[in-house]
Amino acid sequence: MENEVFNEPDYVKELIRLIRSGTAGDALAAKLDNYHDNDISNALDELTAGERKILYHTLGDERVSEIFAYLDDPGKYLGELELERAADIIENMDADDAVDVLEEIDEETRKQLIELIDEESKEDIKLICSYEEDEIGSKMTTNFIEIGKSLTIKQAMRSLIAQAEENDNISTLFVEDDDGTFYGAIDLKDLIVARNYMDLESLITHSFPYVRDHETISDCIERLKDYAEDSIPVLNERSELIGVITAQDIVEVVDDELGDDYAKLAGMTEEADLEESLVESIKKRLPWLIVLLGLSMCVSTVTSLFEGVISQLAIIVSFQSVILGMSGNVGTQSLAVTIRLLMDENLETRQKVSMIFREMRIGFSNGLILGILSSALIGGYLCLLKGKAPQYAFAISLCAGIALLMAMTISSIVGTSVPMFFKRINIDPAVASGPLITTVNDLIGVVTYYGVAWLLLINFLHLG
Repeated sequence: MENEVFNEPDYVKELIRLIRSGTAGDALAAKLDNYHDNDISNALDELTAGERKILYHTLGDERVSEIFAYLDDPGKYLGELELERAADIIENMDADDAVDVLEEIDEETRKQLIELIDEESKEDIKLICSYEEDEIGSKMTTNFIEIGKSLTIKQAMRSLIAQAEENDNISTLFVEDDDGTFYGAIDLKDLIVARNYMDLESLITHSFPYVRDHETISDCIERLKDYAEDSIPVLNERSELIGVITAQDIVEVVDDELGDDYAKLAGMTEEADLEESLVESIKKRLPWLIVLLGLSMCVSTVTSLFEGVISQLAIIVSFQSVILGMSGNVGTQSLAVTIRLLMDENLETRQKVSMIFREMRIGFSNGLILGILSSALIGGYLCLLKGKAPQYAFAISLCAGIALLMAMTISSIVGTSVPMFFKRINIDPAVASGPLITTVNDLIGVVTYYGVAWLLLINFLHLG
């Protein structure tokens, strides 16, 4: 009984069995109404081409269009249909979904399909395609309800019902002024419970949030996330409502932004694709790797400057990786925190300076604790396992501890200030990537460690 409660049903397998059960026509369509479009889209790959054609015929173009909106590779399935049928399916999609589907098919087929689509759908698709990929207008949908501000409650309800036949995004109704500009928004619940004698004006929220169509996604995504609304209106330069960003669109945009930021943090220009070619992958990764190679050569050159220290105290090389590794870790942590906070466009200079000092204090505190701990461990290791004299062993460990404290403190400052610098010169701070910060902090670690060894061990304690 417990297993039945906690085992999630496998809807894809259920759908396969249902479609292959011999049930047909309206009976099959009625049973399929109980399943989500996404689950049906996942089942398509398990069906034969013949079974899929029967399924398309049973469900009809409108339902199939909703299912195709969830597909990762819609071109594969559109290719099984006649062009006229494929065009009808794309016509029934929301314009933003139609654009996504058309982008996944070859150019020749795309042109043929667009020719067959009705003018209204063609105009919506053309509108969304007119925006650059990084503009919020490219992510909007034209599926929304808009009513005039001068309507009565009864007229507004009639307008809603008439438009709901074509647009199912009805939880928020948007209101236009007499001159066609955006006026405000009405919650569907408020309209439903309103009395006929009430004035529509009393239901309208005038200070409803909105975005402009040419705003970049990175500039407005935080603002969109702050509002728990099903739809946010998109206005053009004349303040006319031309589309909306839905909650689902916001989730997809955030996911895309996180993917791009993660790619940049890995030192790539954009997120990798499983289908991309070897040459495309190399183009994404090679530029940063060349930069990092140059920085790594600098680290090696700096290390060579301390050959005299290494020749006199070769044992200190054994603990170099501790200093370099920890400074890199601290820098990456500070980088991640800073990039996250820099997404707030309202961050003041005073707050940024405070952030640098805060990260420096954290780096110093962690460096002090880990410096003391590493000093004790290294000293004990050299005494007990290497048989070194306590005075010599703890001199080496003290050098490592001090260098670790200094390197972690400086690295926390670098991890915070570098992305701020990039932001200041209008470059995405995510390009101050993990590999870049780690390599810079390697340089800091080498200079700090061997510098302390030269000053403390050779010039002050004369251990060389």
